[in-house]
Amino acid sequence: MKPLDHDYGLADPSLATSAEEAFDGPSKSERKRQMTALQDLGAELVALSSDRLKKIDLPETLREAVRDAQRFTAHEAKRRQLQYIGKLMRGIDCAPIQAALDEIKGVSATATIRLQRLERLRARLLEDEVVVGEILQQHPVADVQRLRQLRRNALKEAERNKPPHAFRELFRVLRELEEQEVGADETAGEGTDSAPGPE
Repeated sequence: MKPLDHDYGLADPSLATSAEEAFDGPSKSERKRQMTALQDLGAELVALSSDRLKKIDLPETLREAVRDAQRFTAHEAKRRQLQYIGKLMRGIDCAPIQAALDEIKGVSATATIRLQRLERLRARLLEDEVVVGEILQQHPVADVQRLRQLRRNALKEAERNKPPHAFRELFRVLRELEEQEVGADETAGEGTDSAPGPE
């Protein structure tokens, strides 16, 4: 006698499908949120200047995709390129990229410490002009006359209760000097890594 289908205890096919979907990784909406987040991260990379982009360690394929997006002017072309960038980023660890972007935006602990150090240096310089010599030792390319002029102007601003234009400009100059030093160190390191070893 031919057994009936219900003798085998076959479940409702729709229930089986639901069970498979339940264990098929993130939901469709969650995947969409993740993709949007990666595209947003990619958009931040695209918005960077070429100099800042060079300082972030990226796979070459992703770097080229970001450069292409920077060249695009048409809205639709840029939107599709950002989707492509998001897909590329799904296959890499984005935490270091996010950390580098955070530092650029000044929200990381490292950046906070750096800013506080520069603020202390500016305060010391305003208290004593001798600090110009210390800055020159650390940054030989520093424009000593400009530093002294900005110092004098900042002190005058404080005395006359004027807007702190020179005070802020002094901080910007000190920050640029430090960024130049960091860039020079990175370039020197790259040169060392690429130098051929003894044969």
